[in-house]
Amino acid sequence: MTNRRAFLKTLAAAPAAIHLARPTIAEAALPKAKITRIRIYKPPNLNELFNQSTMICTVETDIGITGIGEGGSKDTLEQCAGTLIGKNPFRIEAIWQEMYIAWFYPPGREKVHALGALDMALWDIKGKALNLPVHELLGGAVREHCECYATGGGATPRAGQRLSLKERAASTMEAGYRAFRMGAGDTAVGQVFNSHERVRKVAQDCKELREGVGKNGDWCIDFHQRFDYNDAVRACRMIEEFEPYFVEDPVRDEHAHQDLPKLRQMTVVPLTHGEEWGQRYDFNRLVENHDIDYIRATLPNVGGITEMMKIAAICETHAVGIIPHFTGPVATAALVNCLSTFPGPVIMEYNYGGRPISHLPQCLDFNKGKAMRNDRPGLGVTADLKQMTMIGEVTTPGRSNVFVRPDGSLTHW
Repeated sequence: MTNRRAFLKTLAAAPAAIHLARPTIAEAALPKAKITRIRIYKPPNLNELFNQSTMICTVETDIGITGIGEGGSKDTLEQCAGTLIGKNPFRIEAIWQEMYIAWFYPPGREKVHALGALDMALWDIKGKALNLPVHELLGGAVREHCECYATGGGATPRAGQRLSLKERAASTMEAGYRAFRMGAGDTAVGQVFNSHERVRKVAQDCKELREGVGKNGDWCIDFHQRFDYNDAVRACRMIEEFEPYFVEDPVRDEHAHQDLPKLRQMTVVPLTHGEEWGQRYDFNRLVENHDIDYIRATLPNVGGITEMMKIAAICETHAVGIIPHFTGPVATAALVNCLSTFPGPVIMEYNYGGRPISHLPQCLDFNKGKAMRNDRPGLGVTADLKQMTMIGEVTTPGRSNVFVRPDGSLTHW
């Protein structure tokens, strides 16, 4: 009896002893580290359109690991970068929260874009430190690839060849894309856009598109906020019979929270909105009320991977899909990591096709209309900095205008 009791006491004590003696997996795997420097690079053929900025930033650490991000501008990146210097790069949420509120004005979309680029680089560092792809850090993949759609066509016409809308739509299906996308009644720059007449043009084009993609193909249309509410209603109703995959940005951003709920009641076409928006606060009411079928949230525009996954959680809760707006190649590679873990409907905009990107020897893996998940550490991106021009560097901390509450949370100063 004595031996049995002693044996049972030993078993009971063993787990506690093991727990005390052994550090957690995170403690064992992540080394102590500090952020030492942020550099900003202008890549070849920089896209200066703000919400599609392809500016490259790198976040360096004292353990020799450097993360890469994409987005922002020199000024916005430099201000946000001051928050990172001296911080532990693995405390991503804490850095994000401080960076978000560390300056006097609430962050506008331009600042959030830069914040998102730096956040992206932090996730890249953490993945590299653990030798894991970011999608593993986010809970693991639920899909092997993300379906894509192409704007304008999936194949490059031969010299002198002019394809009709129907032919471009058909070629996109043949190239393996999920859908073909076009603008609504596109008009040459400088010419008058008669929105009332363009609605009829939209209906004609959509009929041709349906014939081009075939009965099993998909197509989508971007209204680009070109129509006032009444014309948006007319256009949506006129194209219902041609079964679009989605109608994008059907009303103006400024009126979206007012007009989209009304439009939802007036048409059965799937609606998506928000490629110019920033964060979950822009999307949550429309998602919760099912006023849209998909959101256009993207990286780095929403504030990075940290914010993107919170938005994805809202979408999953309400069975709303995600159709990210295309920004740049590094951001798109990061999106594949994020959306590989999202169990809801996903289709991505990708306009590089299979073309190589000289300053990014490794980036997005693309095959027959699909953005493929990969298992390279971090974001899975390799940059050739020699092909870029360094235009900014931050090595000293910026102002920290935040208060810390007793429970450790942050608030405005």
